[in-house]
Amino acid sequence: MDYNAWWVLAGCMLIGAGAAVVGSFAYLRKKALAGDAIAHSILPGVVLAFMLSGYKSMWVLFPGALAAGWFSLWVMDAITRSTRIKPDAAIAIVLSVFFAFGLVLLSIVQTTGGGQQAGLDTFLFGKAAAMVSADIYVFAFVDIFLIILIGLFYPYLKLLSFDVGFAGSTGLPVRFLEFLLSTLTVLSVATGIQAVGVVLMAALIITPAAAARFFVKRLSHMLVLAGVFGLISAALGALISYTTPKMPTGPWIVIVLSVLAMLSFVFAPQKGMFFKYRMRIKHQRKVQEENILKELYRELIQNGSPQVAAVNLLERRKFDGRMLETGLQRLVDKDLVHRLPKGLTFTVAGEVEASRVVRLHRLWELYLTARMNIAEDHVHHDAEAIEHIITPELEAMLIAELGNPQFDPHQSIIPGVPLP
Repeated sequence: MDYNAWWVLAGCMLIGAGAAVVGSFAYLRKKALAGDAIAHSILPGVVLAFMLSGYKSMWVLFPGALAAGWFSLWVMDAITRSTRIKPDAAIAIVLSVFFAFGLVLLSIVQTTGGGQQAGLDTFLFGKAAAMVSADIYVFAFVDIFLIILIGLFYPYLKLLSFDVGFAGSTGLPVRFLEFLLSTLTVLSVATGIQAVGVVLMAALIITPAAAARFFVKRLSHMLVLAGVFGLISAALGALISYTTPKMPTGPWIVIVLSVLAMLSFVFAPQKGMFFKYRMRIKHQRKVQEENILKELYRELIQNGSPQVAAVNLLERRKFDGRMLETGLQRLVDKDLVHRLPKGLTFTVAGEVEASRVVRLHRLWELYLTARMNIAEDHVHHDAEAIEHIITPELEAMLIAELGNPQFDPHQSIIPGVPLP
C-alpha cells in the first residue's frame, strides 16, 4: 500500500473502534435511533462551517459538526420535555428536519460554484480516501479523549446504562451523565462521517455493540469486543476498497460489519440462533426419551410385564411411530433399553433413569396439590412439562419440603425416595 493508504487505514480503524465503544452505551440504553438522528443532524453543521470559513479542513468542519450534533440533542430533549410527543417521534422529526436543512444548504453551496466546495457532498456517504494526516490526529485525539472519559466515569455510566431509575435514586447526577454520554456519541459520530458518511454512521455505532452482546455478559468485555469488531470491520472495509477499484470505503465497512454481526447472531455460543436450535433439538430429544422411559416403567415395573412391545407404547401415549422408533434406538445406543425377540426391557441403568423421571413427575404432582392447592385431576399436564427440567438440587429441595413422601396424590408409590 502507498503512504496515503496507510493513513486511510489508520483513520478508519480509529473511527470504527471509537464509535463501537461509545455505541455500546447507546445500545444498552435502547437509544440506537438517537445516534442515527445525530449523524443526519450533523450535515447542516458541516455545511455551515464550510460556508462561514470557506475551507474543508477537518479542523474547521469538526467544530461545526459538534455544534450541530449537540443542538440536535437539545432539540430532541426540548421536544420530549415540552410537548406530548414521544421520544421516538422527536428523533424522527429532528432527523428529517435537520437532514433536509443540510441538503438544502449543500445544494446552495454547490450552485454557488468555486473549487473549494467540490467534494463536500461526500459527507453524505463518506469518502475515506480524502483523509490526510491532520485528520488522523483529530481522530486519535478524540478516541483518547473518549477512552479517558469512559474510564473516569465507567461505574456511573454502567449503572446509568442498566438502571437509570436506580441511578437517580442513589443521588447520581443522571442528567449530567446522560449529557456526557450524548456528548461522547456526538464526538464519535462527528469523527466518523468522513469515512462512513451521515447515512451509514448509525450502523457503525450500533452494530458492533449488538454483535458483541451475543458473546459477553459483562459491560467491560462488551466494550472491548465491540471495539475489536469495529476495528476489524473498518480495517477490512478499507482494504477491500483499496484493492478493488471504484469501491467505496464506507459501504464496505458497513457490509463487513454486517457480516460479522450476522455470524454472531447465528453462531455465537449460548445466545446464537444455531446454538439455541441445537439446544431446542436436544431438549426435544430428552423429553421424547424420558417419556418413553416413563411409559416403559409403567408397563415393566408397575404392571410387572417382563417385556413390552413397541406397539403397546403407541397405544398408551399416541407416540408418533417414526419418532418412537428413533427415540428407542437412542435409548438402546445409550444402553438404557434392551431389544429382545418379544419386546423391550430395561437395562439396570435404564431402570434407574426411568425411576428418576417417574419420581420427578410424582414429586411435582404432590407439590402442586400439597403446596399450591391444585386439584389432583389438574396436575398431570403441569408435571409432564416440568419433570424434564427439574435439577438434582431442586429434586432434593422438593423431597425435603414434602418430608420424604412415599406416595403421590393418586396414591402411587414415588420410587427412590428414602423413608423419613
